[in-house]
Amino acid sequence: MEAKHISCFVLLVGFVLFQVNAEPVEDKQALLDFVNYLPHSRSLNWKESSPVCNNWSGVNCSADGTRVIAVRMPGVGFHGPIPPNTLSRLSALQVLSLRSNGISGEFPFDFSNLKNLSFLYLQYNNLSGSLPFDFSVWPNLTIVNLSNNRFNGSIPYSFSNLSHLAALNLANNSFSGEVPDFNLTNLQQINLSNNNLTGSIPRSLRRFPNSMFSGNNIPFETFPPHASPVSTPSATPYPKSKNSRGLGEKASLGIIAAACVLGIVAFVFLIVTCCSRKKGEDEFSGKLQKGGMSPEKVVSRSQDANNRLTFFEGCNYAFDLEDLLRASAEVLGKGAFGMAYKAILEDATTVVVKRLKEVSVGKRDFEQQMEVVGSIRHENVVELKAYYYSKDEKLMVYDYYSKGSVASMLHGMLHFSIFFFFLYSWSSIVLAISKTEKIKCQY
Repeated sequence: MEAKHISCFVLLVGFVLFQVNAEPVEDKQALLDFVNYLPHSRSLNWKESSPVCNNWSGVNCSADGTRVIAVRMPGVGFHGPIPPNTLSRLSALQVLSLRSNGISGEFPFDFSNLKNLSFLYLQYNNLSGSLPFDFSVWPNLTIVNLSNNRFNGSIPYSFSNLSHLAALNLANNSFSGEVPDFNLTNLQQINLSNNNLTGSIPRSLRRFPNSMFSGNNIPFETFPPHASPVSTPSATPYPKSKNSRGLGEKASLGIIAAACVLGIVAFVFLIVTCCSRKKGEDEFSGKLQKGGMSPEKVVSRSQDANNRLTFFEGCNYAFDLEDLLRASAEVLGKGAFGMAYKAILEDATTVVVKRLKEVSVGKRDFEQQMEVVGSIRHENVVELKAYYYSKDEKLMVYDYYSKGSVASMLHGMLHFSIFFFFLYSWSSIVLAISKTEKIKCQY
């Protein structure tokens, strides 16, 4: 009996240790084969000796750590066709982002093994040929972005079988033929511009702007919007209030009200002063766009000029300029040379981006200065991880530390001390005025 209990205990301990030290061995080998057979210009920290789920940049695993579910490697400098039988072995993969690289060749036929794929980002590459005929092999696809490649042929009608599809971007390719009638209720965004499409816009897609179909041989028709009657609310007379108070009491209440208003104004002023450096969240892409330019156009222009984020040696970040444009950002502070933002990327990576303003310097001089700043190594100085240069934008990327700012530590308590002192003093003044007016009213 005791031997049986000991055996059960050993099995239980072994099972627990297996769960703790779980490693997606097969998925790890598939990623190693992928990166070893596909040339790339940036160094990666994908090492066989390190855990894939905790250390590999751009890779996310399931909650139990047994499968790889997301691979995000934008702007790594991949060039050449995707090696067969590598990424297709990641059968639990849900997110695949290889955008802004130099990947060529046709759409990988063995991607049909990725049955759980939900998000596919392959834009800004050199992929060519026709798309797979049957996209229904990926029933969970939600976002598909294949824009800015060299795909041709017709757009597969099988997209209409993807009931979860919310966004489809096939712009800036060479697709031909008519636009399929995608009768998808969940479709929120579509972009088929700058192709060789013909025919007319299907009825199910007429709710989208004409600009999403521009650059094709498609005539635009004017569809009158559905008019809905607008009811005008009837005016309701306000009841008149009776004047039932004496003049002395009115004066007393007026003075007290004025004192309260002044107190509120002073309170708001202090709050604005204390929080002037902590503005609300905004879209970082909106800050970078000029004249309403979309992120795709910004990235396209920057890539045409070979302007990309430049990472320093040893940096393990795996994102590009488009990731920063899409990131949500919070203003951290404003200095003499620009604004600092806390940017949260789609893979939950958090960095600090300093957007320089009014810095008129050539690209060569700017790069030399950045190399000097990036070479600084000190325990009390945050290291510069990457930078970006263009004629209109100059960015510096740092690690984010969540301990707060030095300014808040030095001046935060001072602001609150002044506020409470002012609030106490003003309350005393209001109380004194109210007592004085009450005495006057008694006489």
